Amino acid sequence: MNIIIMGAPGSGKGTQAVKICKAHGIPHISTGDLLRKNIADGTELGKQAKTYMDAGKLVPDELVIALLKARVGEDDCKAGFLLDGFPRNAAQAKVLDGIVDIDVALYLETDLKKLADRVASRRVCPKCGYSTSASQAPDGKCRECGENLIIRDDDKREVVENRLKVYAENTAPLVDYYKAEGVLKTVDGMNSIDEVNADIEAVLK
Repeated sequence: MNIIIMGAPGSGKGTQAVKICKAHGIPHISTGDLLRKNIADGTELGKQAKTYMDAGKLVPDELVIALLKARVGEDDCKAGFLLDGFPRNAAQAKVLDGIVDIDVALYLETDLKKLADRVASRRVCPKCGYSTSASQAPDGKCRECGENLIIRDDDKREVVENRLKVYAENTAPLVDYYKAEGVLKTVDGMNSIDEVNADIEAVLK
């Protein structure tokens, strides 16, 4: 089963991706991880990607697609895979269709305003990495080690709202694209982790 998972930043997409891959014994292919691995391994494509990343530029679509094409051709993808972070728009989806058949496009649907509230209330410990919400830590201290909790820069409200706006603009056409292809499955991403996972498994069955 070849699966794509889509969801806004903070929707729990990464958590669900790990659970799906474990349950179905398929590799989790994240474009970010793929880029980092190719750079670390010093592959030809990795070297090309590094020149863009070092210059603070986005890695071009054709390079990301070349990396993906090589990855899905590996033996561990023969029984399926889960793609996370690609495609990001309808143009990329069309190119992907020319490489591999997608069986299910999972969409974690979320209320963007509530999501912004949820992400902006996240607090992280700079010392041990513990993560919680502001309401769960009224004293602003880490429950694990006592360090003062911080708001990460990419969790600040104005940053979150901008990321969600960009996401909505890019993803709406992508959702329509997979709906038209007949492979879109929508799950309510505002439920608890276990409820979302149960809904996903029901859809995949």
